[in-house]
Amino acid sequence: MTRKSKLGLSAVDTVPVHEKIYRELVHALMSGMLAPGQKLTSRKLAAELGTSDMPVRSALSRLHSLRALDAMPNGSMQVPQMTAEKLRQLMDARALLEGAATEAACNRINGNNLRSLRKSCAELTEAAKLGDIDLYLQRNYEFKFSIYRHSDNDQMVFMIETLWMQVGPFLRSYASVFEGDLSGILEIDYHQDILTALEEKDGVRAREAMVRDIQEGSEYLRAHARFDEPA
Repeated sequence: MTRKSKLGLSAVDTVPVHEKIYRELVHALMSGMLAPGQKLTSRKLAAELGTSDMPVRSALSRLHSLRALDAMPNGSMQVPQMTAEKLRQLMDARALLEGAATEAACNRINGNNLRSLRKSCAELTEAAKLGDIDLYLQRNYEFKFSIYRHSDNDQMVFMIETLWMQVGPFLRSYASVFEGDLSGILEIDYHQDILTALEEKDGVRAREAMVRDIQEGSEYLRAHARFDEPA
């Protein structure tokens, strides 16, 4: 909703265009909307987003500095490929940070937040049963970051985001390793356990459930997914 001044005028949006584009691309990477190996050019993105080339270049350069994108010889960017060892390192780091963020957030999440989490959790389960990988990854992102943002630690959330930008695109592999029956992912899905622990204000158990969710997902992907292994 647009905020109005006392005179009835709409507030001026002061967020720079390059920052808006950056946040859009961050969201696309973290929620698995982009796939490993996908090429991105500033010209095509600028046309799609209805903006000039320069702020897109700025956003892409920023993502490259955070290892979220690889620079190509022709000047375009590419969503990085994944190796089994890189995935292990990223997921181990995620488990440490996201477990800590979950425990820190536990006593700061109120009734309204819990209602939103219950909704996301139910929609996440339904997306798995429907076999909708796009919706599943989106709801997974929403559920987890709704928790982390209550940790009262902006630096920790930023570090978690940088990890998700690198691993988010590869999580699309869940669609192939379950061979079209995404409901199988619910066997290694601990979102309901996380939610129950948060409802009971048990931070330690919530952290343990979050870590289990990440670690078992990592193990399953490393055992079944196809990787771009180095020669």
